[in-house]
Order: sequence, then structure tokens, then C-alpha cells
Amino acid sequence: MRIGELARRSGVSTRSLRYYEQQGLLSSERTPGGQREYGETAQDRVVRIQELYAAGLCSAKIATLLPCMRDADGGPAEPGSSLVVDLMVERDRIDRMIGDLQRSRGLLDDVIKAASAEPVAT
Repeated sequence: MRIGELARRSGVSTRSLRYYEQQGLLSSERTPGGQREYGETAQDRVVRIQELYAAGLCSAKIATLLPCMRDADGGPAEPGSSLVVDLMVERDRIDRMIGDLQRSRGLLDDVIKAASAEPVAT
């Protein structure tokens, strides 16, 4: 499929797709006219890349991680045991971020509750 079709199917801009290629996260073949041509599994890969970005990983970590993930068809990926420690560090970082966000939400809830309360008459 061409870049426009992949962008439409995955909900990602063509600019992002070009960036993913530049970072080594996605690959395409070129037609004789120089246009990008992506395989059918490219859409799954783009979705996976988006999920990893949303989890807070940078493109360098994603590039390292992608080859170790299972393929869309469930087939085995390359072994990734050397990455386990790095992945655990990333998971811990995400857990800390979640905790921080939950604390912030709790504080905001307290402020909303206090601001919504009827003033006490004295």
C-alpha cells in the first residue's frame, strides 16, 4: 500500500510515517517512480509504534524493542532476553509516572471539592 493509504488506515500522518522510516522503525520498498510501498503488516507495526510512544518510550528504545515483539500473526519474534532489564527500568519509570499522576489527580479532586463546598456561615 502507498503512504497515503497507510496513513489513512492507521490514523497517523504521512509526516509521522516518514519520520518512523528515518528512525528505522518502519520500512518500505520504492516503486520505479520512487513512491513508498508498504506491506500489509505495516499498519500493525504503526499501531504498535504509536502504543509504545504513548507509553513514553523514545524512538531509540522503540527501535531496540520492536524486533523482540511478536509479529501481528502471532509468529515468534527475535529473542529479546538482553532487553529484559531495560524493559523493567522503563516499566518502573512508567509506574512512577502513573503514581505521580494519581497523586496529582487526588490533589485536584481535593481542590475541586473545597472550591465546590458551600461557605460556612459563622
